[in-house]
Amino acid sequence: MALKSSLLANVGIGSGGSAQAQQTARTVQFSIPAQPLSSAVDAFSRVTGWQVGYSSDIARSTTTRAVSGAMTPAQALQTMVAGTGVTVSITGPASAALVSSAANAGSGGANVAGAISLDTIDVQGAGNPNSTMTPMPAYAGGQVATGGQVGFFGNRSFMDTPFNQTNYTAKLIQDQQARTLADVLENDPSVRPMNQSSAGYSDLMIRGFMVGGNDIGLNGLYGLVPSGLVSTDFVERVEVLKGPSALLNGMPPGGSIGGSVNLVPKRAGSEPVTQITTRYVSRGQLGAHVDIARRFGPDDACGLRFNGSYANGETAIDDNKNRLGLAALGLDCRTDRVRVAADLNYQDMRTNGATPYIFIAPGLPVPKAPKASKPFWPNWWLSGGKAFTGVINGEVDLLPDLTVYASIGVLRQKAYGVTGTPFMTDANGDYTAFVVRDTADYVNNVVGQAGIRGTFDTGPINHAFNVNISGLDKTFGSGENPGTDFSSNIYTPSFIPRQSIPHPIANKANSTRLSSVGIGDTISVFDKRIQLTVGVRRQQIVSDNFDTTTGALTSSYEKAVWSPAYALVIKPLENISLYANYIEGLQQGTTVSTRYANAGQVFPPYQSKQYEGGVKVDWGRVTATVSAFQIMQPRAIATPGTPLPTLNVDGEQRNRGVEINAFGEVAQGLRVLGGVMFIDGRQVKTANAINDGKKAIGVPDMQVNLGAEWDTPFIAGLTLSGRVIYTGAQYIIADNTQSIPDWTRVDLGARYTFTGPQNKPVTVRFDVLNVANANEWASVYLGGAITTGAPRTFLLSTAFNF
Repeated sequence: MALKSSLLANVGIGSGGSAQAQQTARTVQFSIPAQPLSSAVDAFSRVTGWQVGYSSDIARSTTTRAVSGAMTPAQALQTMVAGTGVTVSITGPASAALVSSAANAGSGGANVAGAISLDTIDVQGAGNPNSTMTPMPAYAGGQVATGGQVGFFGNRSFMDTPFNQTNYTAKLIQDQQARTLADVLENDPSVRPMNQSSAGYSDLMIRGFMVGGNDIGLNGLYGLVPSGLVSTDFVERVEVLKGPSALLNGMPPGGSIGGSVNLVPKRAGSEPVTQITTRYVSRGQLGAHVDIARRFGPDDACGLRFNGSYANGETAIDDNKNRLGLAALGLDCRTDRVRVAADLNYQDMRTNGATPYIFIAPGLPVPKAPKASKPFWPNWWLSGGKAFTGVINGEVDLLPDLTVYASIGVLRQKAYGVTGTPFMTDANGDYTAFVVRDTADYVNNVVGQAGIRGTFDTGPINHAFNVNISGLDKTFGSGENPGTDFSSNIYTPSFIPRQSIPHPIANKANSTRLSSVGIGDTISVFDKRIQLTVGVRRQQIVSDNFDTTTGALTSSYEKAVWSPAYALVIKPLENISLYANYIEGLQQGTTVSTRYANAGQVFPPYQSKQYEGGVKVDWGRVTATVSAFQIMQPRAIATPGTPLPTLNVDGEQRNRGVEINAFGEVAQGLRVLGGVMFIDGRQVKTANAINDGKKAIGVPDMQVNLGAEWDTPFIAGLTLSGRVIYTGAQYIIADNTQSIPDWTRVDLGARYTFTGPQNKPVTVRFDVLNVANANEWASVYLGGAITTGAPRTFLLSTAFNF
């Protein structure tokens, strides 16, 4: 909620009478470490329900003191800012303003009893701490938030989250010119995009397990984000939680267990926004982005934010053209007890010359990667689609510590493509493209959830509980018409003319209904120094498969399982959190796609398990996390064959690893972000133990992402940035006889901000990805296929504010 100085001026210390006295005199248990003022105030507001105003100047220059123990909210605020040059002005029964001591002295102390002379103030923590409608504030440096949504438990500080979670901000997205979700996640050492954006789609690998494009959440709901490329122009937060999350989020439609990604849409803030950004991507892709936000109504209770963008043209790859358009509208209204928000998104994406993956014949030495900027596939291969998403979220505070919530959303997506399955046949780079086809797909989803979230005390024990129900109805249709196989070479390609393939009609292929009921409680004692989370979710899967020609039911199954989870946080010191968790993931049985010889076969559902432990240390402006994990998952493996491989479930995959992450501002104007993941992926319980102990397909021993930004002292407004990405060697086949080598990529960038027309800032950003223009096989995909990395790419944009 935003409060202007004129509003605060009308709220005196005497307003509210005895109600104010009761509110300010009540005692609350606090455990808030020293940290930047914005995040400290957010933590304070979530504990007390107070609204606290402060100016942006104070926020930039103030680091608070630690607050611990039982005291009144007013005492806690005074303790937080003691010795910082900031004073507390009580403005109402549950509100206060933080002002500089110099400003307060200059007014003769009138601020406390009467009008408060401040510039525009942002209030963090709107009312009930059980609300999830407002994203957590940014941490020092602005690239990562101080917390995020932990599934149905709602927003939590990262220090109170018993999982490894990183929450990337809109500032990072804009400063890095991250055009798609995959671009954002290139900052994370636990994540690898499986494809470059020129592919027209982008699955992810998290902790060595694939996360499909259908398994991305929006506002905490699965099934609303379109598959393929996902524009980030409407996104305020990208929240990445590592590992399975059946209790927290329910089962994703694709059953991904490596991690969960949630997108939080932009909302209108306290200040109006009118921003136009022009864009250029080598070699000739032009685009623009418009971002407009306003609040209106009494007390600015309602807000409207529109984001529209369009880009079209040739990428850094010859004959590869990408078009991506977005229109996103976000509306929110809030009162003291009710909060409602709605999001309408439309996305249109098309990639001509879509980058394929390629299979390698068994026993064949893997040849060196071709030149990344020169395609070995025909320019008439394409991938595209249109998607509409609509979702409504609502919260009502029944009591100060009790909130009911509900969400419902729909996705309507149509996709199309012309592609094939390249199969390399010799070490000279010759290949044959099998199963060339024109495809059509559709997805119709209806999703929803409802629940009640609250806190209460039983003696010295605090409870933060949630009861949640969720459901997803998905209808998937597909169709394809065959083309003609052809042969070529990855180094000296020769392409046949575009094939004349009739575009197919998509018919119903699958109907899936996912439903669940979850309950969880976080039990805290000793001022939340010890937090134990326990919960369980009962999940049911009903899936039917149909013949796309006749419409006849070909197979079906129904299964219900219990998915428990346990987690612990212990804070031996104010700024240190030790955590551990056990959590499960549930995966719907795979229906084998037409990429395999056994297309149409349905595998039964299966469960995965994670054990994890770690430590988080917050030094106030820099946070570091070290975590160790083990995840077990039944493994689907592709057995090579001609013309197509066969997909089978063979044993389990066991990934054990250690992650080290850091983010924040190590010194004034110097920011760091990234880390390293060491991982040991092994095959176990394989048929006849033939591959037991061998490395898992597509899981490198080490992944490194290290980035830094430096605000130069010699040119005001100039920031230099750099990032190094390293990925270790990866095996292609289960017997470990074929592999791709390790690779390293270096990115460099700069941005310059200056004052433009009407004294508004203008920012010019320039980035070079893959500076050395290295050519590499980047990842192993779909159990035996490999993909190429992106060539050197130039990004240029200019953001104008009005």
